Amino acid sequence: MHSTIIPIPPTTTRITRRFEELRRSGQMGLVAFLTAGDPSLAATESLVLAIAEAGADVVELGVPFSDPVADGPAIQRSSERALRSGTTLAGVLGVVESVRRKTGVALVLFSYYNPVLQMGVARFADRAAAAGADGVLITDLTPEEATDYRGTIAERGLDTIFLAAPTSPDERLSRIAACSTGFLYLISRTGVTGTKKSLPEDLPGLVRRVRRTTSLPIAVGFGISEPEHVSMLGGLADAAVVGSALVETIERAATLQEAQTAVAARVRNLKRAGLQGMSRREPNP
Repeated sequence: MHSTIIPIPPTTTRITRRFEELRRSGQMGLVAFLTAGDPSLAATESLVLAIAEAGADVVELGVPFSDPVADGPAIQRSSERALRSGTTLAGVLGVVESVRRKTGVALVLFSYYNPVLQMGVARFADRAAAAGADGVLITDLTPEEATDYRGTIAERGLDTIFLAAPTSPDERLSRIAACSTGFLYLISRTGVTGTKKSLPEDLPGLVRRVRRTTSLPIAVGFGISEPEHVSMLGGLADAAVVGSALVETIERAATLQEAQTAVAARVRNLKRAGLQGMSRREPNP
């Protein structure tokens, strides 16, 4: 028997406002993921500012975790580097606070539940809100297990973002959407994160199916790495989520300056591709 999903009134965060701005201007959103602390927390601050300046609409800051089961090799390596450099959840929140003083870009904390649980959900929510975060995505927390968590996060004015899988039936998609605020993160394919050469052939149908369950903006991630992927999504989704491709770009750079330049250039190219794809935009039902 399913547990009851209790609706929580949405808040108006920077995420909500940004997606409204994108909708009004007919733009495709770009959600950019970085692993906080890779290669250091100071470097992460510089990289966030670089991709925000380059056009990222939402930045997801991944909290490194020792057992990132949902992540592919690139993000696993980045988490290992970040943990070796001494990165903690408290340190990531410090980066959020520092970044917030310098940019208005929407910021999402992307974490496994264990670090949040170790800090204490209420304490984490207080500190995240005070630092200037806009939303939280806990990758291994299901809506059915998240009633108290959702209430605590929402009370601090933060969005609660959940993952929707392509294998989910319509009833479950509706339940996930009912628990989500800000946007719905739709996984494009089964498996873990990582770059792919092509998107699943059934992705357009999946996005249309999810669109029927929610009025929230839909951001599609997992395997989105190339401009042509983003261009394709420009006719379907509200945003593309790009993570592993950016993490790999940083990994290959010899210096922080090189990483900033390369990752900003990649964000600009992805954002441009989204604009080109919007000519195929399908109206919401």
